[in-house]
Amino acid sequence: MIRSALLLCLLLLPPAVHAAPCRPDAALVEQDRRYEDALRRADVPFLRHWLADDYVWVHNLGVQTESRQDLLARLEKGAAPMKSRTTSDVQAHAAGDTVVLRGLSSVEQWNADGATWRVNRYRFLRTYVTVAGQCRLLAVQTMKVFSGPGGSEPTLSGATPR
Repeated sequence: MIRSALLLCLLLLPPAVHAAPCRPDAALVEQDRRYEDALRRADVPFLRHWLADDYVWVHNLGVQTESRQDLLARLEKGAAPMKSRTTSDVQAHAAGDTVVLRGLSSVEQWNADGATWRVNRYRFLRTYVTVAGQCRLLAVQTMKVFSGPGGSEPTLSGATPR
């Protein structure tokens, strides 16, 4: 009886109480991989849900800065077709309910001939914060570390040169 009453109380709590704040765990790294895939597929509904309202993406060398609205509008228009978009060497750093992921992102985009592709590889920092009990992506910064024809990319690791 008491167990049933406790379960009923839990079910009646607002959804935000059940939500988990950002945690530096495998689930967040997997969700971050889904973010990369959503960019590749231009999955605007997923991104609309996942990105914080104040999201910002600072691109390579600060040449371009995109807000949440800018990114969603760009993807809705249609972007250059991508062959793949993957991450590696992902590391998590946390303070309270804020998690920063860093790693490498490889973006393969088809050339105009549709048969060959080019590769851009970036170091990234992504900041996840808890908003109303939900983990959301707030900020991204990317720095290009390689660009070239498909199949020519070097192997990079997460090691920092000294």
